Order: sequence, then C-alpha cells, then structure tokens
Amino acid sequence: MIDRGRFPVDEWRLIETEGSLDDAGVTETLFSVGNGYLGLRGNYPEGRFAQEQGTFINGFHEIFPIRHAEQAYGFAEVGQTIINAPDAKVMRVYVDDEPLSFDVADVREYERVLDMREGVLRRRLLWVTPSGKHVEIEDERLVSFEEKHLAVMRLTVTVLDDDAAVTISSQLINRQDGEGIYGGSPMGARKSRAGFDPRKTEKLQERVLQPQDYWQDGERSALSYRVSESGMTLAVIADHLVDTANEYSARRLIEPDIAKNVFRVQAKAGVPTTLTKIVSYHTSRGVPAGELIDRCRRGLDRAEALGVDELFARQRAWLDGFWERSDVRIEGHPDLQQATRWCLFQLAQAAARADGQGVPAKGVTGSGYSGHYFWDTEIYVLPFLAYTTPLWARNALRMRYLMLPAARKRAHQLNEAGALFPWRTINGEEASAYYAAGTAQYHINADVSYAVAKYVRATGDVDFLDSEGVDIAVDTARLWATLGFWRSSDGVIDGENETFHIHGVTGPDEYTTVVNDNLFTNVMARFNLRFAAQTVREMEEADHDAYLRMVDRMNLDPSEPEMWERAAEAMHIPYSEALGIHPQDAVFLEREIWDLEHTPADQRPLLLHFHPLVIYRYQVLKQADVVLALFLQGDNFTADEKLADFEYYDPLTTGDSTLSAVVQSILAAEVGYQNLALEYFRDALFVDLGDLHHNAADGVHVASAGGVWTALVAGFGGMRDHFGELTFDPRLPAEWPSLSYVLHWHGTRLDVTLTRDLLTIEAGEGDPVQFAVRGVGYTVHGGSRAEVPLRGQGPVIPGKPSLRQFADARREDGTLLSASVPTVTTSIPVIEDQEAQAGATFSAVDD
Repeated sequence: MIDRGRFPVDEWRLIETEGSLDDAGVTETLFSVGNGYLGLRGNYPEGRFAQEQGTFINGFHEIFPIRHAEQAYGFAEVGQTIINAPDAKVMRVYVDDEPLSFDVADVREYERVLDMREGVLRRRLLWVTPSGKHVEIEDERLVSFEEKHLAVMRLTVTVLDDDAAVTISSQLINRQDGEGIYGGSPMGARKSRAGFDPRKTEKLQERVLQPQDYWQDGERSALSYRVSESGMTLAVIADHLVDTANEYSARRLIEPDIAKNVFRVQAKAGVPTTLTKIVSYHTSRGVPAGELIDRCRRGLDRAEALGVDELFARQRAWLDGFWERSDVRIEGHPDLQQATRWCLFQLAQAAARADGQGVPAKGVTGSGYSGHYFWDTEIYVLPFLAYTTPLWARNALRMRYLMLPAARKRAHQLNEAGALFPWRTINGEEASAYYAAGTAQYHINADVSYAVAKYVRATGDVDFLDSEGVDIAVDTARLWATLGFWRSSDGVIDGENETFHIHGVTGPDEYTTVVNDNLFTNVMARFNLRFAAQTVREMEEADHDAYLRMVDRMNLDPSEPEMWERAAEAMHIPYSEALGIHPQDAVFLEREIWDLEHTPADQRPLLLHFHPLVIYRYQVLKQADVVLALFLQGDNFTADEKLADFEYYDPLTTGDSTLSAVVQSILAAEVGYQNLALEYFRDALFVDLGDLHHNAADGVHVASAGGVWTALVAGFGGMRDHFGELTFDPRLPAEWPSLSYVLHWHGTRLDVTLTRDLLTIEAGEGDPVQFAVRGVGYTVHGGSRAEVPLRGQGPVIPGKPSLRQFADARREDGTLLSASVPTVTTSIPVIEDQEAQAGATFSAVDD
C-alpha cells in the first residue's frame, strides 16, 4: 500500500527519502501541517511545481449563487467554498543567481520528515549547482497548536565548499487571484472534463480577495483583504529574523497581491545563513481588516518576545500532552503503528484549534469538498474527541448549536417543525446543490443529536446538555415528529396496530436516494426521539429551574416528549422474513443486484463512470448503511441479525466512500470475520498514505482518520457505550500481541491494555468507573487496576461473504435474486425464464 523504499517505517515520523513531482499533490497532503484553524499544505518553499499551493483557514470562504439547470422551491440557493489564504510558505533560494528548481536541480541528498512528536515538518537536501558548488539547504515549518494564528518557517542555507552569492526571496502571495501572474493555477482549478471529479472544489471566476491595507515596516510585510461576496476579512503579517556571520543586505517590495523581503548574502564557505519567518493570520466575519492587522502585529510581538526556540519547545510540550491522552499502541507492527499515529495526528491538525468552527471533511489540508462540514464530524471524528480531549468535542458541538437559527429556517422552508441541519455547509446554510444526495439526507439531524448524547455520556457534562445540547435534541426531535407519519392496519391511530414511517429520505448510502423507510434513518430517528424525551424528563427532575428556562426558550409543550416516545416505539424498522435480513429501505430488495465481483476495475468508483439513474436501479452501496446502524445502535439488534445483515450487505458494498471501510471493519470483527476486519482496517488506515482512492491530493480524509481510532477501540478493542454503560467485548487480531489505548470516562482516565487472554484497565485519579466485559460487571477505583481474564477473542469465520449466497435467495414475492453488471447493448434482449437466468448468473459467479 506504500512504497517503503521511499517512505521507510518510523513509528513517530513520516519520512520521504526521495522527492518527486509526479505525485506532488499526494505528498503535499501527507506533509501538511495545521492546527484546526490554519493549515499549510506540504508545498516546497521554492513555491513552484505544486499541484495545489494551499494555505487554508477554517471557515474562511466565499459564497456564490448556485445555478440549477431547473430551479424549484427550496433548492439550496447560495454555495460556499473555502478559499486560498495568502501564501506565506514561499522562501526561494538562488545561488549565484541560479534558482533552486526541482524540475532541473541536481539534488544529491534528500529527506523530508513530518515529526509527529514535535509537530514540525523538516526537509534537508544537498544541491549541486550548475557551477559545481555544493549547497546544503535545511528548512522547518510549524503551525502552532498553542498560538492558533501563528506559523513559523525557518530556512538555513550553507554553501559547503566555496564562497557564493546567496539570495533568499521570502514572499507573501495572493494565489487565489494570481493565475498567470505568480505562476501556477489558483486553488480549485478543474481538470479537463475527462478528469471531472465531483469531490473537488468549485472554481470561482471573479476576483475573490479585494485588497485593503498593505504595507512594509522594516522586515515586516502586511497584506489584508475583504472577500468579495461573503464579506469576510483577512490579514496576514510576516516578520523576518536573520541569523548569520555572513554579510547581507535586504530589499523590499510591496503590492496589493504580493510582498517580498529579499535578502542578499555574501556567503562564505561553510558559514550558514538562517532566515526565520514568523507569520500571523487573522480572519473575521465582520471585523475591519485594519483591526485584524493590529491583532497580527500583537501576535508577532508576543512570539518574538518568547523566542523561536521557545515556540518549538512549546509545540513539543503540547504534543506530549496530546499523545499522553490519545495514543493507541499496536505491539509488534511498526508499520501499522506509524500509520495509526499519522491518522491521530491528522485529527489533532483538523480539530485542535477549530474553536467553535466545524471540522471540515479535509481539515485544513486541502480544498476537497470545498472545505464543507458534513456529518463526518459527528459520527466519525467526535468519538475520538470526546474520549481523548473532551473540550474539542464540546467546541465542535457548539458549532452545531450556533447553527440552530439557520437550521430552524431551513426546516420551515421544507415544511417541517424544529430544525434541519444542512447536509454540507460552512456558514450554516445548505450548500448542497444536488438535493437527492444532499438535503434528503435528513439523518444528519439524528447524527448531530447522537453526537450530543455520545459526548454527554462520555464526559458527564450536564451543564452543556442543559444549556445548549437540549436545544439541539428538542429541535431535531420536532423535525422527525412532523416529517414522519402514522399508519394503522385497523385504521385507528392511537390503536395497537399503528406504525410510524419516514418517507422521501436518503440514508448514508448515496447510491440509493430518496426512498421510504430507510433503515438507518428510522433507527437513528428513533434514537433521536428517545434521547430528546429522556433528556427533557431527566432535566425536569434534576434541575427544575433549568427545565423551566428551556421550556420558555424552546416554547416546549409538555405533551411533546410523550409524542416523541410514542413515535419512537412505533417506528417502522424494515425486515424481510424471506431473506432474514433488514432491507436497507422499503423497496431495496425489489432491485436487481449489481455484480461487483465482475465489474471491471476501470469502472470504479461507480460514481465516476455511471449516471446516477443507472446506479439507483441496483442493489449496490457506496458505503455501509445498514451496517453502520448495526454499530451505532448495536443494542437494538441481536447477534444473529447482525451476522445476517453483514453477510448480505458486504458483497454489495463498493467502498467507493472512504467512510465505509472502518464500519465494515468494526462489524466484521464483531460478527466473526476477523481476517476481513483486519483487511478493511488496513484499507482505512492507508487510504491517504497509500492514496487508495486516488484523491488524497485533495486533502486528508479526516473522517476515515477518525474511524481508524474507532476501529481500533470499538472494533478490535470491543468498546461500546450504549445508554451510557461502558462495556467491552474484545476482538484482538491473531497476529497482534497487544493493543493499548486511553479513554476518559466522566473525568477519569482509563488505560486499557488488551492481550489474547487478558483485559487490563488502570484508572487514574477520579471517581470509580463501572464497566462490563462480556456481560459481567466490574468496578475500577481511581488509582487502581482491574484485570479481567478472557477466553478467546469471539467467533471466527473464515473468508468473507460472497454473492454466491444469493444463488437460491428469493424475495417475499417468490422471485429469485439475480446479479449483473450494467452494459450497453445493440441487440434486443430476449426474455428468458427468470430462474434460469438467475441460475446462469450465479453459476458464472461460482466459476
């Protein structure tokens, strides 16, 4: 999955021993540095030959009108896309006026390292100039976790064997609007139609950043802008510190879209010249750019008073704390350990200093998915945050709370009560132009409410629940109460034979859209309704004053919780007696099966090769849908139901979404397909490091990185927390000697170590923690240790589910299931006996 000659194994560092422009986009992503607010892609400081010169600030965006081919009421009207902040990474080197340019440079030695303990990107190379001089160049790049607005770049140039004229040109460049002026294409430039990919960001045609104040003062350069349509403002200041025994002079240039600080050095052989560039970025949704410049100036003053070495030391200390509470250790597998830590480091880089913003699907590492927030945060990222650094989880949930006014407006627009969170957004408004796979995914409401419950159960933070979380729970429950409707076999509503249904929605699987009674949606809506009712009732009993404030704030009718509970209990959960499985939706089983085993590799992923209408006609999944429900709401399904559902849906799942492999890994481990679980885990673990989906260049798949943690802790570690009860049923892979991880449960740290025959939990200082292992209850007290002997690691089923299981399968109406691949034909098909056709299809599969 990864070239170990070029990227050797190191448990704490990602190392590249050979530079290449062929996969520049991928390595720019892999070597990005960020802190959740500010992100710098791993572009070379020379500032040339990048696939995407990216500097991203979380939430810094432009808006534009969405032009639908056919407009209709309620369609999303205004799109949002992340934009490229001015680029401060550029520090170009010239020796005797020869530029270091990787397309022609004679580079004899090269190493680039992302150090995940120190939070620093380093590169060292030995360049032989055309005149034969040997030049050592070392550079470092840091985005501070402690000072969210601050980045530091340090470049050292040493001519080893001769004197030479060295020039370092440090620049700030507005690349967003700089096409054809400063080299390369602006962020978001599309490929040709043949390379069209809907996962990429939009290209804006008009000027985006309108210049405001710009100036130079000594070695400080400042640029500031106002975004044309969104009205956001940005300021950036770069200061420069020179450390050398060589003689040098400085020149400056400032224009609205570029600032240069050029240092001309009379370099002596063996005498290094170090240029340190300290940069501060500030953005706002309304503060004038001039005030942001003042903030940048103050930030630089503080940083320089501390000293650059202290900034690096504090970065290391911050990460020491992060790893102490977040690390997951896989004994005996340094390659998996390295990749796991890279994923966890990406979660810190995506969420640590989001500070009330969302966590974009690509973090701040790329422009993919336009910098939007999805359900990715709540389902795949938030569990890691809640169990390792709860403050980050609370900050992420506050983003959803602050979006409630816009979500209420959106629900009203769609004729529903309560609130409807946007499928994809930056500013809180729906930005999905394709409603079938966007707005119709109402399940995001339940996902957000689920995340609130997950956070509160893990932390015991009732204050957040009472002040903000309850508002989310109530308004999301209200939407389900009006979106759903009642049916009764005897025509009597309020009778015993009534069921509650939800129609016209799309589940997580975007290869099946706008359906009735999507199982995932119904199961999660049921949870949402129960959680809201339980929260309101517990609040009334535990803190009546807070309850009364909430009732007044939300205009809550006392009868609403009872209505929610009634709808939850009557929720229709599809089930097929004939096949013994839960259908993904009301008509899913009526479709024919897409034969994935015989689909050519050059037709994958399906979304890039088939019209949606072709895909929608088949039983085929972009990502695990029912299987995800089995995990998130596992206490609502029996072990036999989980096994049957997993075996049915696994051969139908393409994995075209990177959100799928982690969930398939978790359920495969639980039901017994342990080798398959490890296979899926590896797919998720190396999705970016191995560029398995061929789009890592667009940015890190942050949700998959979060899912890696969940796959380790919940999949192989067997941890569950249904209804706030902490339980373990481990599934340690046979070739792993041990697995260790950290959980924080209601303020008590738990160090969990799993071996083949023993589960050990060491508790830090705090309240006693009750937990269960395979149905047996235990208590571990603060400062003590609990050891639980294990008999095996659960059931073991060899191989993996296959389409062969459908050979004799029949639907409720008696018809046989059949599998095929969509093809173009010029002949008129002959209608054959259905059973013979199905038999031929599956005998071909058997062959």
